[in-house]
Amino acid sequence: MCQAGDDTTDGPDHDDGHARLPDATPAFSALLEDSAEDLYEHAPCGYLSTLMDGTIAKVNATLLDWLGYRRDELVGRRRFSDLLTVGGRIYHETHIAPSLSMHGRIGGLALELRAADGSRLPVLMTSVVKTGVDGSAQLVRTTVFDARDRRAYERELLRARDQADLERDRAQKLASTLQRTLVPPILPTVAGMEVDAYYHPASNDEVGGDFYDLFPLADDTWGFFLGDVSGKGAAAAVVTSLTRYTLRAAAVSNPDPVAVLHILNTVLNHEYQGIDPRFCTVVYGLLTREDDGCTVALASGGHPPAALLRADGTAEFLHIPGGQLVGALPDAHFAGIEVRLRAGDALLLYSDGLTEARTGGRVRHSEEELLDFLDTVAPTTATALVEAVKGLLTSFGDGVDDDTALLALSIPSAGTTRR
Repeated sequence: MCQAGDDTTDGPDHDDGHARLPDATPAFSALLEDSAEDLYEHAPCGYLSTLMDGTIAKVNATLLDWLGYRRDELVGRRRFSDLLTVGGRIYHETHIAPSLSMHGRIGGLALELRAADGSRLPVLMTSVVKTGVDGSAQLVRTTVFDARDRRAYERELLRARDQADLERDRAQKLASTLQRTLVPPILPTVAGMEVDAYYHPASNDEVGGDFYDLFPLADDTWGFFLGDVSGKGAAAAVVTSLTRYTLRAAAVSNPDPVAVLHILNTVLNHEYQGIDPRFCTVVYGLLTREDDGCTVALASGGHPPAALLRADGTAEFLHIPGGQLVGALPDAHFAGIEVRLRAGDALLLYSDGLTEARTGGRVRHSEEELLDFLDTVAPTTATALVEAVKGLLTSFGDGVDDDTALLALSIPSAGTTRR
């Protein structure tokens, strides 16, 4: 019974709002001891204690069950390193043991333990050195987690990654093969001229919409074009194929560049309207060889202007005002110009991947900057010109986010400087 004025109580009638453990009777103490031992033995993880020389001093039932050993086969008879694979033993000697000696703890170890039947058990382990009152190391306590599910998950991730890599390789191969069908594999030889071309894909995973071609029409007359179809992928490739063959067919019936673009505009506008409109930009040219060079008639449908590099070292854009997108409008307007190329002159057609590339990560490479660059290149030849522009594209690094097509023609001259 509590004495008056005494604010303490041991009785069950006292209620301070908190749950109380039962009295610490011998039976209850034994229950706690049994529960602690049971928790150690049958924990959801393995427990292992070793002497400082590695001899196993204590091991719980969970780890014994995982490995298939009896307790008397390990305790006092085996060292911890005996449970490791060959690679694990080397790692233990070169990394684990030194780390425990220096720091007294090491965690997050991914190892494999050898079971009694020779199989391997992937585990994650954490070890801590237990010290005595004098600070000397006495035991190494190790907690072991079964990593079989994790290892299976990792293997599944690796399998999925390998499958994704395989699918990506297939897609890249398909895209590359399809892309090659949209441009001529080899340009034809034009007597008295040098021609060259290049295609720079911005991505290996997707088919671009840029295209070019050079083809004979009659004696000393050649048609050529370079353009860019809206969009990317297989759908754009279909439009690109239709565009290329329509330009070729139209040029046979009427080689006039403006007339050719009108025919292409009619075809695209008729085929691609409604929910999936498609259009393109293109420069089409008609080249006629002459004794002292050639005449080039050009028509543009919304495309960046061709660049003319003269033998005297100057460069200029051949602007063609009024040329609208091809296929966007049923009555689109197209215009043309005519220029002469003489010995030492070169003509460059390109797509907007060149002038829309980003320099320094943000600023787009403008037409003005391109013209400044071409001024440093002229005079040149078709091959040297393509190589120079390829170098410019390479200098942009990952700033080139759109495909770029190049087509160059030049009249050879003994005095032409290759740069």
